Amino acid sequence: MKKIITLLVSILVLINLFNCTEKDDIPKDVEVQNFVWKAMNLYYLWQEDVPDLQDDRFATQGELNSFLDGKTPENLFDELLSEQDRFSWIVDDYIALENLFAGVTLNNGMEFGLKAIADDVQQVFGYVRYVIPNSDAAQKNIQRGQIIYGINGQQLTRTNYKDLLFNNDTYTVDFGTYAFNGTAEITPNDEHTTLVKEELTENPVNTITINEIEGHKIGYLFYNQFVGQFDDDLNNAFQQFKNENITDLVLDLRYNGGGLVTTAISLASMITGQFSDELYTTLSRNEKLNGIFGVQTANFRNNLSNDNVINHLNLNQVYVLISGSTASASELIINGLNPYIDVKLIGTQTVGKAVGSVTLYDSDDYGREGANPNHTYAIQPIVTELTNKLGENNHVGFLPDINLPENFANLGIIGDINEPLFATAIAEITANRKPIPTVEKLPSIANSKMHNAQNNMFIDLK
Repeated sequence: MKKIITLLVSILVLINLFNCTEKDDIPKDVEVQNFVWKAMNLYYLWQEDVPDLQDDRFATQGELNSFLDGKTPENLFDELLSEQDRFSWIVDDYIALENLFAGVTLNNGMEFGLKAIADDVQQVFGYVRYVIPNSDAAQKNIQRGQIIYGINGQQLTRTNYKDLLFNNDTYTVDFGTYAFNGTAEITPNDEHTTLVKEELTENPVNTITINEIEGHKIGYLFYNQFVGQFDDDLNNAFQQFKNENITDLVLDLRYNGGGLVTTAISLASMITGQFSDELYTTLSRNEKLNGIFGVQTANFRNNLSNDNVINHLNLNQVYVLISGSTASASELIINGLNPYIDVKLIGTQTVGKAVGSVTLYDSDDYGREGANPNHTYAIQPIVTELTNKLGENNHVGFLPDINLPENFANLGIIGDINEPLFATAIAEITANRKPIPTVEKLPSIANSKMHNAQNNMFIDLK
C-alpha cells in the first residue's frame, strides 16, 4: 500500500507541475504544442520509450517552452512518436474527427480500393467496393465492381492519386475495363461520371440477408464500421437472425477498418451469449497509467451502452470475410472470439492493429468539455494494447483459413450467394467445397476510408 501511495503522489506531483501551470507561463504561439506534449507524456502507450517524453526531460515550464518554440503542432507530434507506432495522428479540426467517428464524412458515396498493376509499375487503378445509399454515387447509379481508370482525364498513378481523389470535392471519374493476361491490364472506356462530395452519414449495417441452403439457414451481415450511434441497428439485425433461427453466420468485415471498442465487444456478445460476463479483452496502458489504475478488462456484454438488451445467437462458430482493409476493432472481433468459438477466416491477410487510441483535447482533463476555444486541434494517440483471454494479440495481421483475394473481373454483388467470398463461406458451411479459384493478388495502394482515418480502434476517455 505504501508503494502504491508513493507512486500515486509522484504522478499527481507531475500532473500538477504541468497541468496546473499558470496560463501566463505558456506563450500563445506554443499553447497547442504545450497541450500535445503534456497529453502525450501522460497517455501515450510508448511514453517511456521516447526520450523527449520522459517525466524528467524538462525541469520547468520555461524549459518546455524553449523546446516547443519554432515547432508546428504537426511536426512536434511526429517527433514524439515511437518507431513502433503506425497509427497515431493529429488533427487541426476535431469537429470533423468527431463526425468521422459518428459515421459522418464529406463523401460522394463511392467507396473504392486502389491497386497497382504490379510492384514496380506506376499505374494505379481503382475499383468500386460498394456504394453508400442515398449518396451522390447512388443517385448516379455507380455500381460495385466498376473499374476506375482515371480522374478528370488523367490516368491514375502512384504519384497523382492522392491529389486527384482526396483533394477535390468534385471530380469526374473515367471508368475502364479490367483484364488479367499474365499481368493486369486496365483499358479506358467511354464511361464518365461527375461526382460531388457532401456531408454524408453512413449506416455501417449495410446488408442483411438470410438464405436457406441444404438444411442450413445462413445469416449474412455486411458491416462497415464500429459506430456506437448505430448499435441499435446492429442489434436489430441480430434480432432478425434470432427470429429466423439461423444456424450459421457469415460476418463480412472485408472493408471494416475499425471503430469503437465497446461496439466490437457488443457485436461479439451478439454472436455468442453463452459466455456472459467472461473476459473478452484486456487493455494495457503505459507503465505510468498501469501503475495508477492497473490494466483494464472488458467482459462479454448483456446490454448495449444505452442499456438495451443484446440479442444473443449463442453460436459456436462464425465465418468472417476479411481483407487487407480489415483492421483494428474488426481484428478485435477475431482475436477476442478465438479462445471461445471457432472463427473461420476467408479472404486475405488483415492489417495487424492490436492497439487502440483515444481523442485528447486541449482541456484540463483532456476531455471535450472545456476545450481551449482558441483552436480546434486534437490528437488521436495510441494509448492501449488489447489482448484476448489468453493474453494474445496480433501485430502482423490474421491469416485466412481460405486465401481468396477479390477478383476485379468478378467482384460479384454484396450479399448475393454467388459473390465469390460469400459463396466460399456457404460451400464450407454446407460441406460442398469446390476448388478455390486462383486469383492474382495485386499490390494495395490505398482505399477511400484509409485517407479519412477510418482504420482505427478507439476508446472513450472516461
